[in-house]
Amino acid sequence: MPPSLRFALTPGEPAGIGPDLCLLLARERQAHPLICIASTALMKERSVQLGLSINLIRTDPGDWPAQPAPAGSLYVWDTPLARPVKTGQLDQANAAYVLQTLTRAGQGCLDGNFAGLITAPVHKGIINEAGIAFSGHTEFLAELTQTEQVVMMLATRGLRVALVTTHLPLKDVASAITSERLERVTRILHTDLRDKFAIAAPRILVCGLNPHAGEGGHLGREEIDIIEPALQRLRDEGMNLIGPLPADTLFTPKHLEHCDAVLAMYHDQGLPVLKYKGFGAAVNVTLGLPIIRTSVDHGTALDLAGTGRIDCGSLQVALETAYEMAQSSLTPKSARP
Repeated sequence: MPPSLRFALTPGEPAGIGPDLCLLLARERQAHPLICIASTALMKERSVQLGLSINLIRTDPGDWPAQPAPAGSLYVWDTPLARPVKTGQLDQANAAYVLQTLTRAGQGCLDGNFAGLITAPVHKGIINEAGIAFSGHTEFLAELTQTEQVVMMLATRGLRVALVTTHLPLKDVASAITSERLERVTRILHTDLRDKFAIAAPRILVCGLNPHAGEGGHLGREEIDIIEPALQRLRDEGMNLIGPLPADTLFTPKHLEHCDAVLAMYHDQGLPVLKYKGFGAAVNVTLGLPIIRTSVDHGTALDLAGTGRIDCGSLQVALETAYEMAQSSLTPKSARP
């Protein structure tokens, strides 16, 4: 990957651990230029709180750096706060600031200024309390990029799990799993594994919805009536799809050994396994966007902000994943294994 490719980094909720994570990572030189879109005043203050000596290097559109910042330095595109931050205390006044950092980062990706976007956690509740309708990074970026359908995928070393449905009450999951939705999500997963992860022929394991994948219809007919017919139509298009398989046995070495991704039907079917395997070293990837976006797998941890008692593992994996995805996007399909 050419060293001139830049990446955007947003610290998320200013009262949480996002700014801390960015500063702690700045102790080491990154592989590529990384632009932190944040309040310079906030980053200075938090650096003092953490007892870090980080050189904040101002950068602006038209003056982007071509080389990574030296160890102990961080490029910052200054984005002013509405009100000074009290570490660990949410403030509605700064909700618009959080969204401005995301807008700058996302639009910068669309404009070709950044090869990808890495996000630290936001606090959805305080943004909504400020009177701004906001359901999360994924939906915000989908609207910004005018993307109709996106897919949530979490990944850690050795396992990727994508979701057909995300944040729904369990009672609503079955009705949300339609043939149309399943086919759309699977196509996005297959396409991005190929185009953004350089996997020429992705092998995807698909969970059933019901216990024992419905056990021949005795424990539910969704597998027979919806899931299997949809998967067969996609197989006819050339996709390598295995399933529907019982979720309680799918997540075993026998099945996962040669798998590129697992497609789970709902949030708590697939993510507990992934987080058990790699919590603190996992990454949230938004598939289906015209840009690359990765994120940490944890929340704002307001009680830990400013203490230094945090682990940068998830943000480091998010950075590395974004770098790899950008590299894969540049790799000609003919050169892929």
